[in-house]
Amino acid sequence: MIKINLLPFRAARKRENVKRQITISILLVSVTLLAMLYYFIQLAGTLSNLQEEERKIKTELATFKKTIDRMNYLEKRIKNVKTKLAVIKNLQKGKTGPVHLLDEVAMAVPRNKLWLTSFNESKGSLTLTGTAKNNDTVALFMTNLEKSAYIRSVDLKSAKLKTMPAHKLKASNFVLKCRTYAFKTKKPRVKKGRR
Repeated sequence: MIKINLLPFRAARKRENVKRQITISILLVSVTLLAMLYYFIQLAGTLSNLQEEERKIKTELATFKKTIDRMNYLEKRIKNVKTKLAVIKNLQKGKTGPVHLLDEVAMAVPRNKLWLTSFNESKGSLTLTGTAKNNDTVALFMTNLEKSAYIRSVDLKSAKLKTMPAHKLKASNFVLKCRTYAFKTKKPRVKKGRR
C-alpha cells in the first residue's frame, strides 16, 4: 500500500481559499468605501450649492429688508405730511371764514344809520350788539345779513328805543343772534337698549 500525504495539498487549498476570501472581502470593502466616498462627494457638492443659494437669498433678504424699512419710513412720512396738510387746510378754512364773515357783516351795515358796538362769534353762533337810528334800520340790517352766504339765520333778541338828549335824537339799541357757516347742530344720542 502506498501512502500519499494529502495534508500539504489540503493546507495549500485552505490557504488559497483564505486568500480568495480576504481578496474578495478587501475588494468589497474598497468598493463600498469608494461608493461611500462618491456619495459623500455628491452630498458635499449639493451642500455647497445649497449653502451658496442660502447666502444669495440672505443677501436678497437684506436688500429687501432695507427696501421695506425705507417704505415703512416713507409711509410714516406720508401719513405725517397728510396730517399736517389737513391741519393747514383746516387753519386756512378757519382763517378765511372769519374774514369773509366780517366782510359780509360790514357790507350789511347801513351806512351812517347803524353802528355795531359788539361782535362775538363762537362755534357758529354770532352775537351782534349795536345802535341804530330806528327800528326800520335794524330790520334792513337783518335783511341784509340774511342775504349773506356766511350767515344762515338771524334772530332779533332785543331792541330798546332810547332817547339821547345830548344829540336830540332817538336811537334803538339791539341784540341779534345769528347762525353762521360754522354752526353745527348736535345730533341727539340714541341709547341702545336690550330687546
